[in-house]
Amino acid sequence: MTPDNRQIVFQNVSKFYGEVLGVNKVSFSLGPGITSLVGPNGSGKTTLMNLLTGLIKPSQGSIRVFGLSPNQPIEFFREVGYCTQFDSFPPGTNGYDFIYWPLRLHGFGDQQAAKLTNEALERAGMAQVARRKVAGYSKGMRQRIRLAQAIAHHPSVLVLDEPLNGLDPMARAESIALFEALAKQGMHVIISSHILEEVDRISDRVVLMSSGYVVAEGEIREVRREVRDHPMQILVRCSNASKLASAAFELDHVVEAKILNDGQSVLVRTRDAEQFSLLLNKIVSSGLVEVDAVAPADDDVNSIYQYLIGSDGGPA
Repeated sequence: MTPDNRQIVFQNVSKFYGEVLGVNKVSFSLGPGITSLVGPNGSGKTTLMNLLTGLIKPSQGSIRVFGLSPNQPIEFFREVGYCTQFDSFPPGTNGYDFIYWPLRLHGFGDQQAAKLTNEALERAGMAQVARRKVAGYSKGMRQRIRLAQAIAHHPSVLVLDEPLNGLDPMARAESIALFEALAKQGMHVIISSHILEEVDRISDRVVLMSSGYVVAEGEIREVRREVRDHPMQILVRCSNASKLASAAFELDHVVEAKILNDGQSVLVRTRDAEQFSLLLNKIVSSGLVEVDAVAPADDDVNSIYQYLIGSDGGPA
């Protein structure tokens, strides 16, 4: 298989649930590495993941994973592993059986299924509790046993819906290290997460979604450059927010000066950060306003997302 075929390709994909929009006119391609889907609840992230894993069919458009369609179930599903965020397990099952029996059902022999099961349990840090009932697991352990099941058959694409939920800091760090190791081995790792500081740290690229549409997509550096074409956001904490906001509004390059709920902070959007800094220096020198802190508000995925959709709500 040529390198060009090691791509995940969405071409003009839309999904409607009756009259409700899931995603609309999505087109992009993803190579190996870690891709993060970012957006609030209802933005279309889970719909996109369900489409990618073949759980639902698009209303229009096509999806290809290494040239394979979800309509080729045996070949397609061998390439894809999916770790959902839903806590649903067969009654009475233990961790080992939760991984072993799906492998048998997908055609692996007894010895091979046992070998793959033990490997997956070890990688997910669940080998010591494999024979315990899943019903007795903590939330974090249930999350990790789902991850073990998703990677057991050595897929080339790993889709993870909120994979860090419920994990303590050590387990979270171990999971992130596993995702990074899998990506370095050439796997396509696609993550949906609301823990944006960690998404920002580990992602090779991001897909930013809002109301069923992809609003930006690409390497994080590219998305940051796109944001630089928009007014820059600067957060200022000061003694007199209304006076600072009024002074900022007098500048042609300031497109917004918003007093935040604490009454002591102003969020300024400016096309010329240098000129705005000169204004701050002038105001401080005059003694009209005491400035406690000045910080750019565009240093992470969350800020980029808010910039592009113009929303005050945080991704979830």
